[in-house]
Amino acid sequence: MSARRGQPPEPEPVDEDGVFKALASPTRRRILDLLKDHARTTGDLCERFPQLDRCTVMQHLRVLEAAGLVIAQRKGRERWNHLDPQPIKHIHDRWIGEYASAAVGMLATLRTELDRRTPDQQAGHAAG
Repeated sequence: MSARRGQPPEPEPVDEDGVFKALASPTRRRILDLLKDHARTTGDLCERFPQLDRCTVMQHLRVLEAAGLVIAQRKGRERWNHLDPQPIKHIHDRWIGEYASAAVGMLATLRTELDRRTPDQQAGHAAG
């Protein structure tokens, strides 16, 4: 899809099912945790999971790549894995953001109501 003149390109569509599938595995979530700070080689990731063989780690990386959460880049003989947080942001914006802002609003209302109470009302309510 090409961008209209003078406008940024449209973001790639997010495979939400793939993202949820990828995030369902504790091992894959741990891989993403390791990639949060900086890119890592596949060899480094394999060393972080001594209980798993290299093939299994590679399978997890393929699922993460298919979901768009990891971007792999070859540099010589090494394969560098980079976190792409955009699919997670998309999930947050669609499924969490609206609910989080509503919860913050409810907490602000509660705080306002508590601030309106007199010290006697606050003491009487706490004792009861």
